[in-house]
Amino acid sequence: MGKDLVSREALERIIKRAAELQAGEHDVGDGLTNSEVLALGKDVGIPDRYLRQAMLEEQTRIVPDVATGTWAWLTGPRSIVAHRVVPGERAAVERELSRWMTDEELLQPKRRFADRTSWEPKAGAFASIQRAFAGKRRYSLARAAEITGQVVQLEPGFCLVRLEADIRPERTKRISGASVLFVLGWGMTAAAAAFVPPLALAQLLPGVGLTLGGAAVARTYRGANERMQVALEQILDRLERGEVRSSSPGVLPGTQTFVKIAEEVRKAFETPAKPKTRS
Repeated sequence: MGKDLVSREALERIIKRAAELQAGEHDVGDGLTNSEVLALGKDVGIPDRYLRQAMLEEQTRIVPDVATGTWAWLTGPRSIVAHRVVPGERAAVERELSRWMTDEELLQPKRRFADRTSWEPKAGAFASIQRAFAGKRRYSLARAAEITGQVVQLEPGFCLVRLEADIRPERTKRISGASVLFVLGWGMTAAAAAFVPPLALAQLLPGVGLTLGGAAVARTYRGANERMQVALEQILDRLERGEVRSSSPGVLPGTQTFVKIAEEVRKAFETPAKPKTRS
């Protein structure tokens, strides 16, 4: 029994339940002040650093606006947002975030504002080659039109990082494809009306069938959006754990040499050869 491993999910439930039992022994009344929460955490055995980060996350917690209705269900959101409280100072976190976006996500700066920075996918053959030879690595953020990152200093040692991916172009493509199927289907239904008796079931089949097909095309956003959300959350995970400075598995070792050769070829084309001078 002692050698049995406790899974991560089970461990989280155990710790959470143990903390609830420990906290239940204290009379919290209508609530606790920050100092009282820190004192309670000391009794439970939780370091101040983690408690402060958890309290800041609770204070900055944002309930996302979820659009409702048939149109929202059919087409999905225009953007995907992820945010997290991470340890560090604003300048350092901004540098780490920018380095990760450019070096590991193959993005390039688009605009720099006083309070935020936006990136867009790197264009060109060499960026495409690097993405193509990345093995199992998916550059999901490259499918967004723009990624905006904002870092806000909450208190010394902690920042709020907010990432937003603009996915409107991909959304527009899906809506356009669905619209084409819808128009085509009911156009075929209208044409069939001239040859099929009125109110016949066969007359409605093209319109209904292609309308359902268009809805299925529009709903394909779910998988792509989930991958985009995971990609944003993974960046926040690395910032939280301080892994951004470490080497990334973005390009597999077997492709590093190829990428370096491609970079040297690019430099050779961009730098014109100097004419030889006769002595």
